[in-house]
Amino acid sequence: MGILSTLLTAVLALIGAPLFIVIALSGMIFLYTGGIPFSALVIEIFKLAHTPMLVALPLFALAGYVLAASKAPQRLVRLSEALLGWLPGGLAVIALIFSAIFTALTGATGLTIVALGGLLFPALKTKGYPINFSLGLLTTSGTLGLLFPPSLPLILYGVVAQTSIDQLFLAGILPGTIMVLFLALYSFWKGIKAGVSRPRFTFREVGGALRETIWEIPLPFVVLGGIYSGFVAISEAAALTVIYVLLVEVFFYRDVALRQLPAIFLKSAVLVGGILIILGVSFGLTNTLINEEIPMKVLDFLKTHVESPLAFLIWMNLFLLGAGCLLGMFPALTVLVPLILPVAQAYDIHPVHLGIILLTNLEIGASLPPVGINLFVSSIRFERPVLDLYHASIPFILILLLTLIVITYWPWLSLAFI
Repeated sequence: MGILSTLLTAVLALIGAPLFIVIALSGMIFLYTGGIPFSALVIEIFKLAHTPMLVALPLFALAGYVLAASKAPQRLVRLSEALLGWLPGGLAVIALIFSAIFTALTGATGLTIVALGGLLFPALKTKGYPINFSLGLLTTSGTLGLLFPPSLPLILYGVVAQTSIDQLFLAGILPGTIMVLFLALYSFWKGIKAGVSRPRFTFREVGGALRETIWEIPLPFVVLGGIYSGFVAISEAAALTVIYVLLVEVFFYRDVALRQLPAIFLKSAVLVGGILIILGVSFGLTNTLINEEIPMKVLDFLKTHVESPLAFLIWMNLFLLGAGCLLGMFPALTVLVPLILPVAQAYDIHPVHLGIILLTNLEIGASLPPVGINLFVSSIRFERPVLDLYHASIPFILILLLTLIVITYWPWLSLAFI
């Protein structure tokens, strides 16, 4: 029946059935063969609804969508260019930094490419950056902020793995910084090689940009300061973030009209609703797999054929890169974490370190040929053949793979602050 379930779900996935149906049906087959009532799936969804940290997910998503609908990206890009634009490759570094910040706040990589692509791509061309470099930069940096708080995938991993989200927020800071730094060094080199034009640094422009962003600069301090000062929990920080963003963008800057809010709320609800229904049926499938002792069978197989944690990490990285390319971020997290976590713990891999490794793999997989989702979003956004995006992304993917090796085999980067 296990083979039948696998074949059936594979066929359903290939013909385009919704992912939650594929996962739920697979779990129901295991329940039926095990003589367990189907109500077990409902019980898992009920448990999910009572997860204390889960409320942070829709709140941070809503804040991200409001920011995306405002003129916050233009204001923050102006501030970044005033501070760093005078450096060789400065605008490319700005694109990296701002993409990372924007993705961390929204949690949706495709949204970053769509929202910032129209702003940054023409600016990079005007400054003299090569077209392929600009396309590769914007495509791969769309996922760059997923290791920085308050990233939705970090929260989701914490919920699924029942790991401290506070610790995950701290654990992602150094690995995420390393990724940005490696790509920034490449951007500096390309900027010098291309001889791109650079604006002069002036305190007047910095002052003007600071005045424009005076209400948005405190946002990270509202989120992180509240959490790590101990004044608020993560769910409370998420609520404060939404209130703050709504006040700033709707009433102070007036970028977002009140009549636009229902449509923004709907978009956010659709995203989060899709995640939650997949998460609920995935929890049900996970318990059925545990009842069938699937993780233990996988672990026994690995212990027979893979002796060292080093070799296990190599195989896990290869598998997760493929999963990130084929499944996408949220489905891969909900489906794979419960299977990988107990096996990784048997090899003495810390669950927080595992989370950072897993998210790094999925982050890279989103831009990995042939079917990484970022490649197709960029193809539509920039009106370029997807094969052009394959070619443009290769140097950046190689750099990101180098950072993956560093993050995987240097656990201190993930565990230094926890």
